[in-house]
Amino acid sequence: MENKEKKDIFESIWDFLASVKLAIFVLITLALSSIIGTIVEQKAEPAQNIALLAKFFGDSAAPSVYNVFAKLGFMDMYGSWWFTSFLVIFSLNLIVCSIDRFPKTWRLIKTPQKPLSDTAIRSLPVKKELTFKAGISTVKDELLNGLKASRYHVLEASEENSIRLYTQKGKYARLAVYVVHLSIILIFIGAIIGIRFGFKGYLNLPEGSSSNVLYESPTKSIPLGFYVKCNWYETEYYEGGDTPKEFHSELVVIEDGKEVLSKVIQVNDPLTYKGITFFQSNYGMIPNAVGQVVLDVTPAGGQEKRIWLKFGDIFEIPGTGIRGRVHDFSPALTRDRATGRLTSYSDNMVNPAVAIEFIPPQGDSFVGWILKRYPETGVIPGGHSVKFADYWGVEYTGLQVSKDPGVWLIYLASIIMGISLYICFFISSKKIWVDITGDKKSVSVVVGGTTNRNRLNFENEIDRILAHVSRAIEGRSN
Repeated sequence: MENKEKKDIFESIWDFLASVKLAIFVLITLALSSIIGTIVEQKAEPAQNIALLAKFFGDSAAPSVYNVFAKLGFMDMYGSWWFTSFLVIFSLNLIVCSIDRFPKTWRLIKTPQKPLSDTAIRSLPVKKELTFKAGISTVKDELLNGLKASRYHVLEASEENSIRLYTQKGKYARLAVYVVHLSIILIFIGAIIGIRFGFKGYLNLPEGSSSNVLYESPTKSIPLGFYVKCNWYETEYYEGGDTPKEFHSELVVIEDGKEVLSKVIQVNDPLTYKGITFFQSNYGMIPNAVGQVVLDVTPAGGQEKRIWLKFGDIFEIPGTGIRGRVHDFSPALTRDRATGRLTSYSDNMVNPAVAIEFIPPQGDSFVGWILKRYPETGVIPGGHSVKFADYWGVEYTGLQVSKDPGVWLIYLASIIMGISLYICFFISSKKIWVDITGDKKSVSVVVGGTTNRNRLNFENEIDRILAHVSRAIEGRSN
C-alpha cells in the first residue's frame, strides 16, 4: 500500500511536469514578465525608474509602484531567483515531455516496415489506383526507377501474379522535435550561466584616462582585471548638418603595465578581451574640463606640422615669422541672427572652433576663428594654413561593458534549433506501399502511403512519381 502511494505521488508529479498546461502557463509568465523587464530599466537608479513609472501611474503613485516592483525583483528581473526558477521549470517540462514521448517515437522509427496487401493499402490515408496495358515486369521496373529517382530505397516481396514494393524515407526526421527541445534547454542553460557568472555595466572614460573597473550602478563597481584606456574620441557628422554620422574611439588594453591590445571601436564593432566586450554607446563633454588644442600648421609650400597647445601658449608658423596664440574655444560656434555676434549653441562638440590671435612680423595682429569641420577657415593671408584638428581631453567615450560566458552556448543552440526547425517543418517521415497485380498484358497497381506531416506535398510527390512511371511505360509501348 505504501509503495502504491509513493508510486501515485511520483506519477502525479511526473504528469504535472509533463503537462502542456504547465508549459503554456510558464511561457505566458515569462513573456509578461519580460515585457515589464523591457519597459523598466534594469539596475538603474531609483529616480530614473520612478520618473518612468510616473508616466503610467502618475507622480503620486509612482514611488509606491516602484517599491512593489523592487520587492518583486523587477529592477533586476533577469538576475532574480524567481525568473531563473521559471526557466528551470520550463526546462524540466521539456525534458519530462521528451522522455515521456520518446519511447513511442523510437519504436515507430525502429519497427521494420513490412509489405501490405492491396486491401490494407486501400485503407491508408493516401492511396492511388492505376491500370496499365503492359507486362507486370515492365510496370515493376518503371515503379522501381521512379521511386529510386525520388531517393527511396525500395524493398520487394513477390507472390503468385503479385509483386509488392515497400519503402520509406525520413524516418529519423521524427527526432527533430526532440533536438528542438534540447536546443531550447541549451539556450536556457546559456542564459542562466550568463545571469549567474556574467555582468553588464557601463564606463564613461575620458580621453587620455584609464580604468580597471566598470560600474553596475553609481555605487557598485566591478573589477576588470586589467586597465582599459581611451586614447581619443571622435564624432563624425553628416555634411552640412549637426546629425552624427558615426562616433568612435580608440581603446587600449593594458595588462601588467604592457599594452596588449588596441582597437578603434564604433557602434556594432566592439572590442573584446578575455570575454569582456566594450561597446561604443554614447559620448559627452566633461564638465569644466581643460584640454589641449591640437593644430596642424602648414606654411605655404611647406610641410604640415602637428602641435599641442594649452590656452595662452604661443606657436610659430615655420619659416614665416608669424606667431599665433590660442585665444578662445567654442564647442558649437554659430552667429546669432539677431545680434550678429558669435555664440555657442550647444555644450557638446557639435561644431567646435578655436580662436587664434595671429601676430605677424609687421602690422597689426588679428583674431580668426578656425572651425574643425571646415578646414578652409584656417587659411590665412600668404597661403599659410592652420587646421583645428582636435580639442583633446575634454570629451569622454561612453561604453557599455558586458561579459556573458554563456553566449557561445546560446549561439550554438540557436544554430541547432534553426536546422532542427527546418527538418520539423520541411522534412517528413514517409512510407509507401505498392501492390502490383496482373499478367503480361494488363496490370493493376495500388499505391498507398502515410506521412507524419505535409500530407498535400506527399500526395503531390506520389502523383509525380506515378506520372513519370506512366510516361515511361507509354514510351516503352510505343
